[in-house]
Amino acid sequence: MSLYDPSGSARPGHQGLSWWEASTQRSAPPAPQWNGLAPPPPVWDRPVKRGAGALNVVLLLVTALVLAALVWFLSQSLGTTALVLCAVLALVPLGICALGIGWIDRWDPEPRGALLFAFLWGAGISVVVTLLLGNYVLGLLSVALDSTSTDVIGPVLQAPVVEEFAKGLGVLILVYSRRSHFDGPVDGIVYAGTIAAGFAFTENILYFSSAILESGTLGAVVGVFVLRGLFSPFAHVMFTAALGFVVGRAVSRGGGPARVLPAFLLGLVPAIAGHMLWNGGTVLLFDDFFSFYLLVQVPLFCVAIVAVVLIRRAERRLTESRLGDYVDAGWFTSQEVSMLATGPGRAQALAWAGSFGARSEMKAFIRAATRLAFARQQMVNGRPRTAQAAEERALLDSATHHRSRLFALASARP
Repeated sequence: MSLYDPSGSARPGHQGLSWWEASTQRSAPPAPQWNGLAPPPPVWDRPVKRGAGALNVVLLLVTALVLAALVWFLSQSLGTTALVLCAVLALVPLGICALGIGWIDRWDPEPRGALLFAFLWGAGISVVVTLLLGNYVLGLLSVALDSTSTDVIGPVLQAPVVEEFAKGLGVLILVYSRRSHFDGPVDGIVYAGTIAAGFAFTENILYFSSAILESGTLGAVVGVFVLRGLFSPFAHVMFTAALGFVVGRAVSRGGGPARVLPAFLLGLVPAIAGHMLWNGGTVLLFDDFFSFYLLVQVPLFCVAIVAVVLIRRAERRLTESRLGDYVDAGWFTSQEVSMLATGPGRAQALAWAGSFGARSEMKAFIRAATRLAFARQQMVNGRPRTAQAAEERALLDSATHHRSRLFALASARP
């Protein structure tokens, strides 16, 4: 079986291997000089800077401890049996959200540790922040809007502001703690969506348990489960994803604190507004839930899906364009770019690598090349070259290493 060929046909081999190996066996030539008009050339002659691994471990431990404390508190308040039952029910919408976020994250998967932190922040710290600030903010709003009922102020004003701020703080932390893996709008959507899914998981437990405690029967939770768990599992994800998109866009443009912090504040606007509309629909706009659901919630969800599809397509085009910069420098061939930057190309490459047990190696090669494309994009958008040079060098080395490993495994097959 031949190595990947974008045209679907085999090319002449080289020393028993395919055209791909023959066309990519090279020493690393110097990149073309930047003439001031083209994007800055790749840089690979600087020492590699190590990531802030210790900080990320500390963040994971802190968020895990806070969530553990919250679980203990809920078990004391609700009872262990009710907590476990409601948690099992809350796993259903969480699983639905996880599938959706996983689909969005397929092109350039985020590190599991970063996603774990995002979930723990959403399920633990953002809930604690909401509980601590909620009554205080409600009191302030009640004084400012003394003629408005707290039944309106609470869900329509206080909850959106406090909850989106609490979730958004997690996105902001990820920008700085996982800077090398926070490349653009899609990453922002994935991280924000994961935080929101975690928050919704804990919030659903509270809603389900409240229904049981108020009625004294398990049957009361069915209606709440259907409305929250099946009809609108992506509600929180959509709100916070709007903030993640805005922050991710600022990051993709080479944004430092001067851009990211204003983007965070700007991103809170659509997140809070969407949350207000969602919570206030049946209070201010519609008399029944189903009219609001069909006329507002479903169309909003459809718009969100279309937006995500368009953003993912842009991400693929960016990958192809930026990897093309390395073709002239000799790091990749045009055939490799087609393989690495298109869905069919990746599928065919993975199928080929899987034929001799090297699928994971091919995934690593694709991942390194994709990350290289996004690092390159940040250089093009003006991020200081010194900040990106070490990462670019590490990713070039990683891609070259995985390519060599694939060739070695291919040549060793029977």
